[in-house]
Amino acid sequence: MDKKFTVAVIGLGNRGGNYIDEMLRHGGFTITAICDVDGDQVAKMHSLYGLEDALDFTDPDEFFKKKHADMLVIATHDRFHVDQGVKAMNLGYDILMEKPISDSREEIKLLLETQEKTKKRVIICHELRYGAGFKKCGELIEEGKIGKLHTIEATERAVYWHWAQAYVRGVNSTVETGHPAILAKCSHDLDLVQSYAKSECDTVSSVGGLFFFKEENAPEGSSDRCVTCKHIDTCPYSAKKIYIDTWHSEGEPSYLWPYFRACEENPITEEGLWKGITNGRYGKCVFRCNTEKVDHQMVQMQFKNGITANLTMSYGGDIGRRLAFYGTHGEIVFDERSREILVMEYGEHRIDKIDVKSLLLEGNNAHGGGDMMLINELYDVLNGTKKPRTPLKESVECHLMGISAEESRLAGGVLVKVHQ
Repeated sequence: MDKKFTVAVIGLGNRGGNYIDEMLRHGGFTITAICDVDGDQVAKMHSLYGLEDALDFTDPDEFFKKKHADMLVIATHDRFHVDQGVKAMNLGYDILMEKPISDSREEIKLLLETQEKTKKRVIICHELRYGAGFKKCGELIEEGKIGKLHTIEATERAVYWHWAQAYVRGVNSTVETGHPAILAKCSHDLDLVQSYAKSECDTVSSVGGLFFFKEENAPEGSSDRCVTCKHIDTCPYSAKKIYIDTWHSEGEPSYLWPYFRACEENPITEEGLWKGITNGRYGKCVFRCNTEKVDHQMVQMQFKNGITANLTMSYGGDIGRRLAFYGTHGEIVFDERSREILVMEYGEHRIDKIDVKSLLLEGNNAHGGGDMMLINELYDVLNGTKKPRTPLKESVECHLMGISAEESRLAGGVLVKVHQ
């Protein structure tokens, strides 16, 4: 490596830990400071990655008193991103920021204004853009494989237990602590759609609501906690099945998402998992969590270049995303579960299949290889040899689309102008 860049990380949950792991694997980064309000998470990072020389912080105010590295990874909860991003740029950091940025037009404007003033680089973690299958779809469209693109259909079929963890039981179950689900879960998808459309979005309409995760849908005779419920071994949302039985089947890892979410001990133990689901939020009955988040939503988009798109968001099985592209001379379909892209050119009387597994690089293939590729490109951006694929100014578009979608949903599905 010609150069090593120093990195500070604030927010040491699953995403923050992933970035530390990917950066150390890459070899072009040195972690010089870490911060999390949970001291146990700080200790975990030291134990896992040997960060003996890194500065430790559990108080964000102390952390932001001075600059500790060339760049900062912001992987904290949604509501802190803009405030911490502004502080970081004013200190002189370049930033890698987890999405979503914000559900506020005013906050996004503030972040953009701060970047313009400080001239710092802000890259948003839309890692799906770097994933092999998603990237290949874009290349096929660019090549004119289906003529001129005019319609995009996107479906986010979020895994049922993950939905329950993040948006029913977890800290993102309320709008006070987390952004609306269409941003919190689907900023990925809105970003992909916008990147394929290659245009600003003109108007958005959206409908959806909370359909399933209500007390009226709880199984007969169920309890308010899984550990005292007669359905503990049969309910698909049983915390025992999700966090304990599956932990055993995975080989009892000492530190692995999602099990560490529910565990009260470090490293993970069965005793710690039982304590966690007995006392903590991840052991509550999903039908009695009083979640404020919708569990299904549809968004229709009209882009300024004439392309139309729709996005369907819903919890489901272990399925993943599905994308369909319709052009003047053909169609492309990518199913994340099958890892297969189908290409049909009108008049050719055949369907070509592309095995996405053959496109993956050796190494970590989380998010279709997107996590690893994002860090690879980040190094090149800092080194001045590439421009970022997901800069703040471009990411703002998908956030405005998500904000507009929620405004539309709350108003009963009215048409909303994205740029107001």
